[in-house]
Amino acid sequence: MQPENNTENETQVNENTENTEPIIAPEATIEDLQERINELEGQLKDEQLRSLATEQNLRRRHQEELESAHKFAGQKFATAMLPVKDYLEMALQDQSGNFDALKMGVQMTLTELQKAFDQSNVKEIDPKAGDKLDPHRHQALQSVESEQEPNTVVSVMKKGYTLSDRVLRPAMVTVAKAADSE
Repeated sequence: MQPENNTENETQVNENTENTEPIIAPEATIEDLQERINELEGQLKDEQLRSLATEQNLRRRHQEELESAHKFAGQKFATAMLPVKDYLEMALQDQSGNFDALKMGVQMTLTELQKAFDQSNVKEIDPKAGDKLDPHRHQALQSVESEQEPNTVVSVMKKGYTLSDRVLRPAMVTVAKAADSE
């Protein structure tokens, strides 16, 4: 009769405990517990594999997007340059001999080119005479004796250009040097 009393006591204890704690039957054997551990370890390993696969997919997608961005980075600028090419081709095809019309066409082409530069954040580096030589933005091609302070710009041979504050080409300049005292 004692086994029946134990069942009543277990039922009574189970009813009095809160539902938040798992109830382990006293009959649970080591084999049952080991089986549960193996099951939980399998679930954990499955979750780890899923997380790893998700991470690999994200990295692959990121790499593909990066490659695509590099591949098509110049698309906006290239699209803006198409009218410039069209205008230059039309100017070369013109057989009229009208110099004023040709000059107007070249001006329109330059205007279109400047629009493309503005849209793409390409800016001129155009130092003025007397500006201090900036080795990050200017390239001194020659130095000449001048009344100006040494290492200042005397003249600009070619304008330079930046793209979003990065120098594409430095301005090619002539700089002043101190007069030789002989």
